[in-house]
Amino acid sequence: MRKDEIKRYVLEYLVDESILPSTVLETAITVPTDNTFELKRLEMEMDKEIRLKEREREESEEREEREMQMQKEKEEREMQREKEAREHEFRLKQLELGEDNVEKFFNHFEKLGEQLKWPRDKWSILIQSNFTGKAQEVYSALSIEDSMDYDKVKKAILQAYELVPEAYRQKFRKYRKADTQTYVEFAYQKERHFDRWCASKKVSTFDALRQLMLVEEFKRCVNDDIKTHLEENKADKLSEVANLADQYALTHKFSKVG
Repeated sequence: MRKDEIKRYVLEYLVDESILPSTVLETAITVPTDNTFELKRLEMEMDKEIRLKEREREESEEREEREMQMQKEKEEREMQREKEAREHEFRLKQLELGEDNVEKFFNHFEKLGEQLKWPRDKWSILIQSNFTGKAQEVYSALSIEDSMDYDKVKKAILQAYELVPEAYRQKFRKYRKADTQTYVEFAYQKERHFDRWCASKKVSTFDALRQLMLVEEFKRCVNDDIKTHLEENKADKLSEVANLADQYALTHKFSKVG
């Protein structure tokens, strides 16, 4: 078989495989077989065209592979988000808010939020689906801005259930042994009320406990008007409480004279 025939077969194959355009065949036909220079030029052009097509094919395959990988990663992220959403929903359904477990409910939710790395600015949205009764009423009464603030939501609900420092203090002071209780059970509950009172006032040192006891005793020894004034100002140190009481007494002394 002659060289030009072999080249012809090669060109036809490359055209059939869409590697070269059909115009190459037409060009090849018009080239005289004895024109060595022209054949060499044509071979170089063909070789260049083949390399170009091969490069384009490789780039296309690489692009498709990248797109497939990106799509796969996108689907995996979506699946992970869906899995996390289902887990969040399941975990939240395990939480129950009742009259006697409000503190436990919030503590449990906060631990869950930390463990699952929920964004804190989404906590109020996540927790509101568990509100019922009084808690739901309190949440509905909040402004849109406050309802988006978890700490404000928690504070409002704890206040509604009277789970504030003064309520804890009164529970501790007024708690008495029931006839059906053993002294061990009574001691446990008494200690629990005391711990809750201290925790609500963030008492964690001896000095803080000392101030707590002194301020309480000071308030017990003053008249109701001054006591109410002190409660409204929420001072935690004896020196602050004493100054507030003096200011109140002085102001009302002058107002009575006037």
